[in-house]
Amino acid sequence: MKKNRIIVTAVSLLLIVTTLLAGCGTSAQTAGSSAGTNPQKPIELTFYYPVAVGGPVTKIIDQMAADFTKENPNIKVNPVYTGSYAETRTKVQTAIQGNKAPDLAIMFSTDLYSLLDMDAIVDMDQFIKTDEDKAYLADFYPGFMTNSQTQDKTWGIPFQRSTIILYYNKDAFKEVGLDPEKPPATWEEMVSDAKKLTKDGRWGLEIPSTDYAYWMLQTFTLQQNGKNLMNTDGNEVYFNSPEAQKGLQFWLDLSKVQKVMPGNTIAWATVPTDFLEGKTAMMYHTTGNLTNIKKSAKFNFGTAMLPAMDTRGTPTGGGNFYIFKNSSPEKQQAAWKFIRWMTTPERVAQWSIDTGYVATRKQAYETDTMKKYIKDFPYALTARDQLQYAAAELSTHENGKVTKIMEDTIQAVLTQQKPVQQALDDAQKNADTVLNPFKK
Repeated sequence: MKKNRIIVTAVSLLLIVTTLLAGCGTSAQTAGSSAGTNPQKPIELTFYYPVAVGGPVTKIIDQMAADFTKENPNIKVNPVYTGSYAETRTKVQTAIQGNKAPDLAIMFSTDLYSLLDMDAIVDMDQFIKTDEDKAYLADFYPGFMTNSQTQDKTWGIPFQRSTIILYYNKDAFKEVGLDPEKPPATWEEMVSDAKKLTKDGRWGLEIPSTDYAYWMLQTFTLQQNGKNLMNTDGNEVYFNSPEAQKGLQFWLDLSKVQKVMPGNTIAWATVPTDFLEGKTAMMYHTTGNLTNIKKSAKFNFGTAMLPAMDTRGTPTGGGNFYIFKNSSPEKQQAAWKFIRWMTTPERVAQWSIDTGYVATRKQAYETDTMKKYIKDFPYALTARDQLQYAAAELSTHENGKVTKIMEDTIQAVLTQQKPVQQALDDAQKNADTVLNPFKK
């Protein structure tokens, strides 16, 4: 009996200890839960982005990424400023070759063929599954989708997008007797106005001829009945077309014959600075600089669609979101969620207001935020309205090489190292050499 009593007592003690230990474990687990412990680490996304205009764009994008992470604590977006578009392209290509590509990036929409040739990006259509998804994609302006889709698939989502517009100094117009509410509508009117506006210390017009000179030349060819510099397959260019010859000759004559623009080349960043300092009365530049001009100009200014020859015309420009193949399916899905978040109508509207870039979605212009802004500042509509005359920006296979050929050609002409036709014939020959391997 005594032995049995000892066994019962031992079993009872064991049960008490076990219960106490279980209670401690439950308490610790409960305490951990109440403290917010989450054993699952958030998905981390590396996000590359460029900046090509004035203003605090890096701060805006960094803040947007931080706000997204705050709203989605299971996804941490790490934004990385990667310099200009060209520098971003180089960094991304180097990272791809080293198998260390970012999870997503904003890159030139014109980088599309090069990224496809590297088999580096995923098509966005795999994320389009519902009617709401389809409506989302259809809401982007068609002009911006021309550099975002090929092979019947969508590879990029428009975000940091633009067109070229004409900026003009209204005070300078009044000074020389021009109507400040009537900017030039044709090449002829632009030359006439520029002559009146030109004086000591001020040019009538400036068009940048470094970095994106090919983009500016496209305006002149497109205004000749919509003739572009390339085909839609990215494997053929028309650098020595009659339209390119006439456009480049007109550009050269603005300085050499009409004497309304500086000779030689003008740097991309110099042009808006000259405009703000009153050194030029008109300029061709991206709408992405609109907010910077609005905040910095000490004079009344206006914006207008680019003057026409046979018709109006401008190439679209700027960057798209891309998602990279090296990322896991889980990260790709998280990247898509971030892109959808960044491109809601309200955020696209605010992005346009903060930077001057065109709001890429139609619904953005229906938001109360954008309606109020446009009421106070109607020039925000210039680039949007010009989209009806817009065409694809120069985009080909080996796009970096092909665009450099045209950049060098334009600069050789403007510095009078080569006559227009010879320079364009040489450019055509060099570009054909690059693109021939991609022709079917």
